[in-house]
Amino acid sequence: MLRRTILAASLAALAGAAPAPVLAQAEPWPTRPVRLVLPFAAGGAADVVIRIVGAAVAERTGQNMVVENRTGGSGNIGTEAVARAPADGYTFLVGSPGTLAINPHMFQRLPYDVRRDFVAVSHVASFPQVLVVHPGVPATTIEEFIALAQRSPGTINYGSGGNASTGHLITEMFRSQAGIQIEHVPFRGGAPAAQALIAGTVQMVIDGLPTWLSYMGGNQIRILAVTSGQRWPGLPDVPAIGERAVPGFDLGSWVVLAAPAGTPPAILARFAAEIDQALARDDVRQRLAQAGALPAGGTPEVAQAFHLRELEKWKRVVEVSGATIN
Repeated sequence: MLRRTILAASLAALAGAAPAPVLAQAEPWPTRPVRLVLPFAAGGAADVVIRIVGAAVAERTGQNMVVENRTGGSGNIGTEAVARAPADGYTFLVGSPGTLAINPHMFQRLPYDVRRDFVAVSHVASFPQVLVVHPGVPATTIEEFIALAQRSPGTINYGSGGNASTGHLITEMFRSQAGIQIEHVPFRGGAPAAQALIAGTVQMVIDGLPTWLSYMGGNQIRILAVTSGQRWPGLPDVPAIGERAVPGFDLGSWVVLAAPAGTPPAILARFAAEIDQALARDDVRQRLAQAGALPAGGTPEVAQAFHLRELEKWKRVVEVSGATIN
């Protein structure tokens, strides 16, 4: 029932989306498989989204879009690999707030510069982050969870997709604003963190909605809230943290495809247009809706402007949350 609700609400939101532009004539690309490097483990929210869209792009272009999960270093290992890759249109970064907007403010030294070494290609999709607890946690609402954590400081462990990941920063911001003390346990992606919660190794995880879809409808997880200021259309019965528990709280996630700086603009425009064509397909829109993601799309210029805005927003989040790399 919950999945059907997500699908119906998300498809309604998609109905008003503008049609994708017609592809302009461009030089032949791609002529071989394209590598999409995701710096976190398979099964997380960004992984689900890029595999759906990448498969549709592969059908149109006749070349495989190969998702490479290159984990480690809070996402920095895979991100650096793309920054150092040839700018020939055959290696791209599957970026998220963690790699493209958080790490630059969390680490004093990085082996790359997101402004200098990357150029955005497409803002592929956005999706809510969901606060989930193990069913053994004696709290059925977000308010009860906050009260529990306040009564027992330091006894609740939370998992994340890694130090400086989106879930880490959102949780630290939540911890700071809710006035609670909970302990961080980092993993190599959202899927391993979710598995740790199922096993009871950690008691709470905040991660993108697509990470949790396979667990919905059972008794393995309990969803307490979404991390937005308002309720997410696909989960109308789940309150937003910003509604009443922590007024004003509003943080979500997204997928932005980025290329090494110097990649030919014609290739960037072609790839963005191919993504738009994929996002316009009914079957792709339906699969994204089932995954709890809303497509975005647009030109590389639109994606670049979005990335720069998010970079500044997450700088403020890092400063306010007081989060640090352990």
